[in-house]
Amino acid sequence: MTGLIVLGILAFVVFLVAARSIRIIPQSRVAIVQRLGRYHRTAESGLTFVVPVVDRMLPKTDLREQVIAFQPQAVITNDNVGMQISTVVYYQVVDARASEYEVANFHLALEQITQTTLRNVIGNLILDKTLTSRDEINGKLRTILDEVTEKWGIRVTRVELKEITPPRDIQQAMEKQMQAERTRRAAILTAEGDKRAAILKSEGEKESAILRAEGDQRAAVLRAEGEAAAYRNVQAAQIEMTGALFERLESSSLSPESLRYLYLKALPEMAKGPASKLFVVPSEIQDLAGTVGALAGAAGMASEDDKKEEEKPRLTAPNGGASRRSLERGGPDARA
Repeated sequence: MTGLIVLGILAFVVFLVAARSIRIIPQSRVAIVQRLGRYHRTAESGLTFVVPVVDRMLPKTDLREQVIAFQPQAVITNDNVGMQISTVVYYQVVDARASEYEVANFHLALEQITQTTLRNVIGNLILDKTLTSRDEINGKLRTILDEVTEKWGIRVTRVELKEITPPRDIQQAMEKQMQAERTRRAAILTAEGDKRAAILKSEGEKESAILRAEGDQRAAVLRAEGEAAAYRNVQAAQIEMTGALFERLESSSLSPESLRYLYLKALPEMAKGPASKLFVVPSEIQDLAGTVGALAGAAGMASEDDKKEEEKPRLTAPNGGASRRSLERGGPDARA
């Protein structure tokens, strides 16, 4: 019975020792093992053994990338503008031993060094540069923090400015400036649109005028060609008619005076054509016209003489009788 009790106690002790000796470390985590209070080794993920009472395992260290968001920090720019800036730092533990023994609390140390570095970087920039150069500020912060935290076994992978909050009056001035800038851009775009529209309109009017002028020119050319063709046709018809007339006259047995008369009668018909500009009148026709003019002149003179005879005053007898011409014509006095 006593032997059973002893075996039970030994089994319990062995189980307790095994439970204290066997440790399981999750993936992406490591643990520092101290032996008699001093650093012994870094236990990797998986199954590991420690010596009870002699070895002590510290809290596990996470090797994954972690993020810390810091509260807004008051900073002053180079042009004496105060503002609040909150930051976010991404880091990763690359050496668990250094992070455990080189710094007491690397979270607090990382926060303080981030705030100090942020003040130094923003202090060298003016307000406008601070608001428009976030990438540059992030790069400077990451470089400086990575150099400082390297001996702590920490690698800063990324630093971001989460929020920049300038004073209220600065915000109002920025809003007014932004509104004025947008108004200016809108005016520029409107002016460019009007300019483009005017250019397009002018080009359209120019092309329309060119096409209209080309159309008028083409129409004038076609009209002139049509008129010329019409003149040629009329002239050919007149020539053909004149030739036919001359053929008829040559084949007829009319006297020369009759031929001259017919030619003079045909001249007005020949002058009706728009293409007829000049006519050659034969000398015989001119002589005939002179003869006709002479005869017409003689007839005119005879008519003038008769008119003068009628206008002469009548002769009256002294006794108040009728004139001599009345007596000769058998007037009332002659009958008496």
